[in-house]
Amino acid sequence: MNWYVYIVRTTKGKFYTGISTDVERRFMEHLTGFGGAKALKGDPAEELVYVEEARDRSDASQREYEIKKLKRKQKEQLVQEFSLSLLS
Repeated sequence: MNWYVYIVRTTKGKFYTGISTDVERRFMEHLTGFGGAKALKGDPAEELVYVEEARDRSDASQREYEIKKLKRKQKEQLVQEFSLSLLS
């Protein structure tokens, strides 16, 4: 089973980082509020802006932790590099 680390941008412009085996399903949960993260109450997800595949749940959790510790500018850079990689 593949695990992924993802980042969503909220309606207020904040970043939320999470992990899942099904990013599309998880993002829809965040959008609708059904099964979404408590951290997004009052500031729902607006856009999926980053996805990274991990080898297993442990690696995904470790990477999630690393990303959550980044400063906002570093997260913005990560998201920008991901967006550019989609164009090439």
